[in-house]
Amino acid sequence: MNDPSDGATRLLDLARSRPPTLGSGRLICIDGPAGSGKTTLAAAVTARAPEARAVHLDDLYDGWDGLPRLTDQLGTLLEPLAREETGHYRRYDWDAGRFAERVQVAPGPLLVLEGVGSGAATYAHLVTALAWVEAPADVRLRRGLARDGESLRARWLRWQADEAALFARERTRDRADLRVDTTP
Repeated sequence: MNDPSDGATRLLDLARSRPPTLGSGRLICIDGPAGSGKTTLAAAVTARAPEARAVHLDDLYDGWDGLPRLTDQLGTLLEPLAREETGHYRRYDWDAGRFAERVQVAPGPLLVLEGVGSGAATYAHLVTALAWVEAPADVRLRRGLARDGESLRARWLRWQADEAALFARERTRDRADLRVDTTP
C-alpha cells in the first residue's frame, strides 16, 4: 500500500476493531526506518482520530546514538499508561544536545507512537496495532538529508546501520499488522 491516507484509515479501523491493550486505551505504533514516512502516516492517523494523542520518538532518543537506550524511555511512558496512570518521558533537545523537560502523558483512548523502535518487542503485549512504513534506503537517505542537511550524512549512515541491526533483532517488519510502502 502506497497511500498514507488509505494506510491511516486501515490502521485506525484495525486498532478500533481490537480490544484495548494499553489500560483502557489503544496503542498504535508506527515503526520503520528513518525517512520512510512514519511521521506522515502518524499525521494522517491523528487527523482522522480526534481522540488520539501522538508521541514522536525523535523527542525520546538520546541524540544520534540513543537508539539502543530507547526502551528505557518507552518503559516510563507505556508501563504507567497500562496501569491507567500518567506516563512520562524526558524530551531530548537536539539543539542543546541534552535532555530537557519531562513530558507527562495522561491515559487516553488512543496513543499513536511514531518513530524508529516504536514497535519494540519488549512492549509488544501493549500494542493494539503495529504499522511498518518502508521505502528504499537511497530514497530514505535523500529525504533525511533534504530535511537535516548534507552535513549530517555520516550521522544518517550510522543511524541507518543502527536501525537495521535493531529491526533484524526485533523482527519488527515481520510482526507488523500493516505495511505501508512509500516508494515514490
